[in-house]
Amino acid sequence: MTLSHLVEIHFHHEIKRISMSEFLGKISSYNLFNYLFSGVLFVALSKAFTSHSFIQDDIVIGIFLYYFIGLVISRIGSLVVEPILKLCSFVKYTNYSDFVMASKKDLSLDVLSEVNNMYRTLVSVCAGVLFLMFYELLKTKLLWIQGSEVYVLLLVLFIIFLFAYRKQTNYITKRIKTNLQSHE
Repeated sequence: MTLSHLVEIHFHHEIKRISMSEFLGKISSYNLFNYLFSGVLFVALSKAFTSHSFIQDDIVIGIFLYYFIGLVISRIGSLVVEPILKLCSFVKYTNYSDFVMASKKDLSLDVLSEVNNMYRTLVSVCAGVLFLMFYELLKTKLLWIQGSEVYVLLLVLFIIFLFAYRKQTNYITKRIKTNLQSHE
């Protein structure tokens, strides 16, 4: 038995101990729609339109995988789709400090922002499925890609989460500065 097989058995056993209602109860509506929903949708669309199937037989492993896929798709929306749409003036944002101040007065802005992010994530789901379809065509033409898929995927995930960390840190910093300035 290999080390990776032992780790998989232990991980599977530990995940099974967490009840599904306990797990789902800890997920905010934002995470539910932007991560889990988009991950499940991407998996379903990928199976329907490509030869890739990410569907898991084990529902617990499946929920974690779909959540992770949705998280990646959401970050792609935040780091790639949003800047492209801003650059071509398809969407315009207000100053972040204005948003923070206005959201204290208008509580519906947080919900509207959540819905806005969900739409951006759904755009990313569609773009991801289209990319997967294009990748399948490209893979048949460029055979060298087939052996390096895992390495490229890991590198892309590393870059996505590195930039997501930086963007989140910037949001936290801006929010702190705005709140401190509003108390002066």
